[in-house]
Amino acid sequence: MTARPLAAVLAAALLAATVTGCAQSVDPIERLGRKAAHAARQATRTHFPADDPHAYRRWGLPARVPLAPPPSPRPRIHAAGPGLPPVVDRVPTHDRVVFLTYDDGAERDPRFVDLVRELRLPVSMFLTDSVVGPGYAHFARLREVGANVQNHTLDHQALRGLPYAGQRAEICGQQDKLRERFGIRPRLFRPPYGTYDTTTLRAAGDCGVSAVVLWTEGERLQAGDILLVGPDDDLNGPPLVERTVRLLREVQERGLSVGRLEDYL
Repeated sequence: MTARPLAAVLAAALLAATVTGCAQSVDPIERLGRKAAHAARQATRTHFPADDPHAYRRWGLPARVPLAPPPSPRPRIHAAGPGLPPVVDRVPTHDRVVFLTYDDGAERDPRFVDLVRELRLPVSMFLTDSVVGPGYAHFARLREVGANVQNHTLDHQALRGLPYAGQRAEICGQQDKLRERFGIRPRLFRPPYGTYDTTTLRAAGDCGVSAVVLWTEGERLQAGDILLVGPDDDLNGPPLVERTVRLLREVQERGLSVGRLEDYL
């Protein structure tokens, strides 16, 4: 039998791998395994495209929103009590910086991935497992372009008043889910509806959480604000991309920067 040329053998192997990959889950953790997915993420982060001076114009923004460098030193955040993580609704910093955070994981617009990638937005995604459902691959793509993933419980139950075992199951359970999906255990946790009690803080600390993150109330942007962007309760309201762009325009007008929350807490 005549030997096949090496190029043909390689092409056949590549085609078989592609077909097999299409039949598998699109979640990179499931398809490649944790180590391979980590290597792929690192490669993506290493090869970010150079700043595109026209990117902001494409998204309807008149000028580049400056991105804040990590603070030096970090702001001092006080614990909520002995052995308890701090509760933060704004960052005590003199840096003219605000932070963009998103909850739940219901909105999975591919354009938002493009927005984060092109503008290099350091966004923080607080995910609920029962809301994300089969959509973890979307957040894997967001992580590849620089977003951070944090904990928002398994089932989005209001935690205040629940017994310790129930609260711990909600928080630690999502820590385990995110470690399984992304190979990380988040440091930050946001309780559903912003409600919590001392038991919540104790359970969060026992699950490895270093800070419980709420959001800043108020209509006027100020330095240190932790901004909650959506979800929009109005089904006919503007989608996530438009809400984010509108907020970035306000950040520009106030002369503020966008910072990475994880650098400050």
